[in-house]
Amino acid sequence: MQVVKTIAGMQRLSRAWKREGRRIGFVPTMGWLHAGHLSLVERVRREVGPKGKVVVSIYVNPTQFGPQEDFSRYPRDLSRDARLCRTAGVDVVFAPPDSEMYPGRARGDFTCYVVEEQLSRPLEGVSRPTHFRGVTTVVAKLFNIVSPDVAVFGAKDWQQAAVLRRMVRDLNFPLKLVVAPTLREPDGLAMSSRNQYLTGDLRRQALALSRALAHARKAVKTSRSPQPPGPLRKALEKIIGAEPDARVDYIEFFEPDTLAPAAKIAPGTHLALAVRVGATRLIDNARL
Repeated sequence: MQVVKTIAGMQRLSRAWKREGRRIGFVPTMGWLHAGHLSLVERVRREVGPKGKVVVSIYVNPTQFGPQEDFSRYPRDLSRDARLCRTAGVDVVFAPPDSEMYPGRARGDFTCYVVEEQLSRPLEGVSRPTHFRGVTTVVAKLFNIVSPDVAVFGAKDWQQAAVLRRMVRDLNFPLKLVVAPTLREPDGLAMSSRNQYLTGDLRRQALALSRALAHARKAVKTSRSPQPPGPLRKALEKIIGAEPDARVDYIEFFEPDTLAPAAKIAPGTHLALAVRVGATRLIDNARL
């Protein structure tokens, strides 16, 4: 396995693989890898086959963090992540520094961004208005650098996957984008690099998110007809609010493809929520 830190080096490898007729699979990450990330690696390996090449990027992207967010303390350990990737059969870890990805940004000389103008506005877009501009920009750059045939993202970031699907469609990126299921801890908590922040009793309190999703699924399953979102939202707020250090950012019901708000909740409606547990902001979602 190689660790590549320059854009030119990564592009040389990709071009060589293309000349050899090899398919390239890609998993973009911000590092601090866990079993959820490794499940995406397994999925992309199945997509490209044993003769294909698998690339994992490890880059904590500054442009998707707001000024009050956890960019500076986001966990970083490239040696640890590289060992996990090697064990998982990754061919290349692409780990560029900021000076490669955003040359001139520190002096205001990086001025081109990719902006999706519809799906990025609700949900995370309300709480984090510049977040998706950073996501679409860095992913577009990574696609241009790695030139993948297949890229795999996790369903835990449902809105992100929807935004990136739209970007791939509208900007004609020649690749297949796969959204793989969310991987969970045995107790139901969605796997996330930010879970390491949940110290002491906060880890137990974070289970309120998965309890809320389970309650919503049961409510929809047992309902005889579509229901307005208000009463169910209040019930979920009560479940989460029962934890002393949990605070709801949003609970939203929407159509899974368009992200349009659902006037009535029925089977097939999607639910997404964001909750702060202590100082840690967690997201989760489910199809009801």
